[in-house]
Amino acid sequence: MAQRELKEAFVSNLNGTSLEEVALGSFLSPVCVVNRGLFLILYYQAKGNLPLPHPLFSHLLLDFCALIVPLVLSCTVLSSVLHQVAVSLTFFSACVFCYICCGCPKNTVSAFLQSHVEFNQVPFVTLFRVFVNVKTAISILAVDFSVFPRRYAKTETYGTGVMDFGVGAFIFANALVCPEARRRNISGSKMSHVAKQLLSVWPLVALGMGRLVSVKMTSYHEHVTEYGVQWNFFFTLAIVRVMASVLLVVLPTSLLWIFALLISGFYQFTLETSGLKAFIIHNTDREKDFLHANKEGLFSVFGYVAIYLSGVQIGLYVMQPRANVREWLRTFVSLLLGSFALYAALHTCQTLVEPVSRRLANFPFYLWSVAQSLFFLSCLGLVDIILLFSKRASGCHFVPSSWNLYKKHYDGDKKSGEIGRLCLIQAVSRNQLLFFLLANVMTGLTNSVVDTINCSTFFSLCILLLYMFINCFVIYVLHFYGITVKFW
Repeated sequence: MAQRELKEAFVSNLNGTSLEEVALGSFLSPVCVVNRGLFLILYYQAKGNLPLPHPLFSHLLLDFCALIVPLVLSCTVLSSVLHQVAVSLTFFSACVFCYICCGCPKNTVSAFLQSHVEFNQVPFVTLFRVFVNVKTAISILAVDFSVFPRRYAKTETYGTGVMDFGVGAFIFANALVCPEARRRNISGSKMSHVAKQLLSVWPLVALGMGRLVSVKMTSYHEHVTEYGVQWNFFFTLAIVRVMASVLLVVLPTSLLWIFALLISGFYQFTLETSGLKAFIIHNTDREKDFLHANKEGLFSVFGYVAIYLSGVQIGLYVMQPRANVREWLRTFVSLLLGSFALYAALHTCQTLVEPVSRRLANFPFYLWSVAQSLFFLSCLGLVDIILLFSKRASGCHFVPSSWNLYKKHYDGDKKSGEIGRLCLIQAVSRNQLLFFLLANVMTGLTNSVVDTINCSTFFSLCILLLYMFINCFVIYVLHFYGITVKFW
């Protein structure tokens, strides 16, 4: 077989992993955020100041080692001992947290619950979007190496791979911060607003066209049953945004979750009662017309629109101003309970209807994507609260990408801004689309010069870590110098 066919076969006909392993993998990112924050607090307690010495390089190195390296290792050489890794990191975090907070007065917790937090930021939403992007960047290259477990890759038809969740989470993450979720008023008529949204997706269409042309011209390996012959994820992002914008103009925002359920449910009903499912899965006549060539990408849009609408609904909920820490804790508990309820519905649906299918973007896939996103979001929110309490107990107020207690007269803004310039999370958040594009370009370049399938474990890890470091370094330098790259 030619190299292209070998690589295509390497990522084809896979069945995924368990729901529990995907959830456990998501749990690692919040633990990494806690460890990084607690390390900065310990350093502040020891030295009395931040940033670290040689801040430009030391903070990048700290963030890369604390936030990126564990994620690379957990989906490669440590994937077989993922439970032990999660328990060990959590135990370490708990020990450091207890050390920092051991001298707190007894009434500290009750006073903390009544404390107000800064209402002009919602850090856990930023963390969610950044880590979805980072995990996507890791996976799109790692999947071509044998060190990456096949069960984590995208499934062929049915199943729950880590990369399958990444697709749904990417849609959900975009919806969380869309203008409708942030309650931005529509200027002008509704038609002009829809026209603006049509124009605003041209970068995604251009990127999709660029990827299509580059793949065809270089004979780059592609998994056709993922989206189709000419379709790709950039086109899906663009059309989902446009369709959702049209719906959001006419639908009441308080009932978006109902319409999301109706859209996904009706799509599932159509799959079950017509020949659509058989057409998508079994029809192999790709040369007949555009619909036959790109059936997966075109029909899966319905499931992704439902995920997007649910993301907007959750965005509206979490962006509401809340008076104190206690109310935010209730919010995270509500998100967690919502996740459990959707998981229960997913179990019922998989038993009575069919399993999760990213290829179809069916109703179980919709339930799983939203349930897992809510679980991930609630974990990151609880991490924010833990770091906020640690900052209060230690007197360190400069840990980046986390909440601060609200103070009417606060003179630490300059210091916080300096620390924020040295934060990899804020760097990725600043140029998210560029980071995603850079990761795609670097993935193509790496595959063109490296025989990824036959690489040794050590060499594979070196390549993956170097690839992620280059991506992070470029985006970090841009952020340090205050450069935001926009495509429109």
